[in-house]
Amino acid sequence: MSTWLKKLAFWRTPSVQLTAIQQDRLARWQALPRAADWEQPFGSARLDIVDVESSGLNLRKDSLIAIGAVSLDRLLLQPTAAFEVVLRQETVSSHENILIHGISGNIQRNGHEPVEALLDFLEFNGKRPLVAYHAFFDEAMLARAMRQYLGFQYQAPWLDLAWLLPALFPEHYGGPVGLDTWLKRFGITVFARHNAISDCLATAQLTRIAIERARKKGIYHAQGLAALENAKRRASRL
Repeated sequence: MSTWLKKLAFWRTPSVQLTAIQQDRLARWQALPRAADWEQPFGSARLDIVDVESSGLNLRKDSLIAIGAVSLDRLLLQPTAAFEVVLRQETVSSHENILIHGISGNIQRNGHEPVEALLDFLEFNGKRPLVAYHAFFDEAMLARAMRQYLGFQYQAPWLDLAWLLPALFPEHYGGPVGLDTWLKRFGITVFARHNAISDCLATAQLTRIAIERARKKGIYHAQGLAALENAKRRASRL
């Protein structure tokens, strides 16, 4: 987690008081060891692909509206291992924003209580590696919501396909491009773009493509992908 994101994580104090049951759920999650999936070969590891929807792109002001996640377990998409939740909003997002993600004002007003939604996500993921496209945004929105509603600094191991794909396929693009560009490149169809779970499914397909190329390059686990991502980021700054 970057220094800036660490500061952002402490930007707000918790806005609600957790019940004893909620405190116990959070404590049990915090006591979990980091999942071994980070170092395990892809064929025996689980990666959770994540996408969030928000009221806008301002990391300091906009709100987390929805979280979607699907599991790539031993390189297979598991239909039963999926997560989707809409967080209840006191103030619904703008009409223009709703046109992007399709989550109506009524759905936002009647979403899940944010503390419960975030605890459910933590329990779904455990402490397994997370994968996203432009992961910085998903990471920042989740970290801010965790701080706001659960009162702790959320740090998780992330992989960012926006950097990994050009590192693995330099013959196509030399650096990060839009998600749609890679989806078109590999002929991946998205049934509802900017829907959290739909974007997760598309990103999961990209993740499998990335892993296939990584194995050909002698990279066999998520930790190796993280090293490749970091190297690509450093090279971009030279």
